[in-house]
Amino acid sequence: MRVIATGLDFPEGPVALRDGGVLLVEIRRGTLSRVSPDGEVSVVAELGGGPNGAAIGPDGAVYVCNNGGFEWHDRDGITAPGHQPADYIGGRIQRVTLDGEVTDLYTECDGRPLRGPNDLVFDAHGGFWFTDLGKSRERDNDTGALYYAKPDGSSIVEVAHPLVQPNGVGLSPDGTKVYVAETGPGRVWCWDVEGPGRLGERALLHGFAGHQLLDSLAVDGDGNVCVATLVTGAVSVIAPDGTLLRQVRVPDHDPFVTNICFVGADSRTAYVTSSGRGVLYELEWDSPGLDLEHSA
Repeated sequence: MRVIATGLDFPEGPVALRDGGVLLVEIRRGTLSRVSPDGEVSVVAELGGGPNGAAIGPDGAVYVCNNGGFEWHDRDGITAPGHQPADYIGGRIQRVTLDGEVTDLYTECDGRPLRGPNDLVFDAHGGFWFTDLGKSRERDNDTGALYYAKPDGSSIVEVAHPLVQPNGVGLSPDGTKVYVAETGPGRVWCWDVEGPGRLGERALLHGFAGHQLLDSLAVDGDGNVCVATLVTGAVSVIAPDGTLLRQVRVPDHDPFVTNICFVGADSRTAYVTSSGRGVLYELEWDSPGLDLEHSA
C-alpha cells in the first residue's frame, strides 16, 4: 500500500475520479473534500453534521449520506466516533455540486426522520439504495433500515426494516443482488433485486467469527464483496458464494479501516480509508475494479 494523504479528519466515502484524484468525506471535519493525485487536500463543501458515504449521481453531483454527527474521542493516536452528540443535526441525504452548493434532499421517509444515513450506491435505473444505521445513545440505539430513493427528491421508500446497524451497501456487477453489511453483528446480507426499490427474500452471505465489526463495502469486478472490517483493521474479501477469501490489512494497524473504492473495470487500483489514523491509502487489487453507474 502507498500513502496518498495523511492528516485527514476521519475520512470515509472515497470516490475515485477519472483525473486521478479522490473525493472523500471527512466525518469529524464535516466536509466533502478532494485529494489530488499528489496528496493535496482541499475542501469542496462544508456539510456539517457527519457526512458519511458518498457517490456520484446521474447528474454529476455528489450524493452524501449525512449521519448527523458523532461525539468524538482520541485514544493513543486513534480518532474514534461515539454516541449521538449534543449538536446532532438529524440524518439526511445531501446533494453536493462540485462547485460547493449543498442541498438537503431527504430528511425523512413517510414522516419518520432519517437517523444516521451511512452508505449508498446508485443502480442502472438512476435511483440509489442507502442504509440508515441509526444513532446510539448511552442507554439505547435506533433500529436501522435500507431505503431506495430517486436523486431528484421525488421518492423515498423504506425497503427493509428492521436491520441491526446496517452500514455498507453495494450491488453485484449485473445489478441483480444488493448486499448490506451490519456493523455490530458482523453479518453481510444479500437480497435478489426484483426492480427499483423491490427486493426478494433475504439470505445470509457471510457471518464473521469473533469480535469483527463491519463498515462500508464495495464490489470488485469479480463480484467479490469487499467489506471494511473494524477492530481487525482490514478489508475482508467475500466471494459471491459467501466464502471469505482473504483479509487485506493496512500497514499501520488501525481499528477503524472504514471503506474501499475502485478506480474502474480497466484498473486494479483501489483506495482504502484508514479513518482512525486519518490516512488514505492506494494499493493494487488482486482483481479489476468495477465501473459504477456514474463517475466524474
